[in-house]
Amino acid sequence: MSTILLVEDNEMNRDMLRRRLEKRGFKVLTAEDGAQALHTAKGHAPDLILLDMSLPLVDGWTAAAELKADESTRSIPVIALTAHAMDGDRQKAMSAGCDDYDTKPVDLQRLLVKIAALLEKESGQ
Repeated sequence: MSTILLVEDNEMNRDMLRRRLEKRGFKVLTAEDGAQALHTAKGHAPDLILLDMSLPLVDGWTAAAELKADESTRSIPVIALTAHAMDGDRQKAMSAGCDDYDTKPVDLQRLLVKIAALLEKESGQ
């Protein structure tokens, strides 16, 4: 069973996505802000992180960069989740260290394909 760290500050979005992922067999850890995300990632080493980019305390851009700069969390794949679907946002997320990017509202089937691809890539290394 793969463990996903879901970082989302909106409680309703976090709860809905957590339940949908758990129904598909994932163990889901949650964090409400970027600081909590960094702490949880270091303490639990999830298999993948779904990272909202608009977060309180430490935003997703900063959290992604810090995750990729830290030896203990560098290899964890990160998918940026953002309502910002502007030109350049995908590149900004990738430059911050994210491995993929998806927009909100979440299209679960599309997101599951991205999760599967990154988990498969990780297990194949």
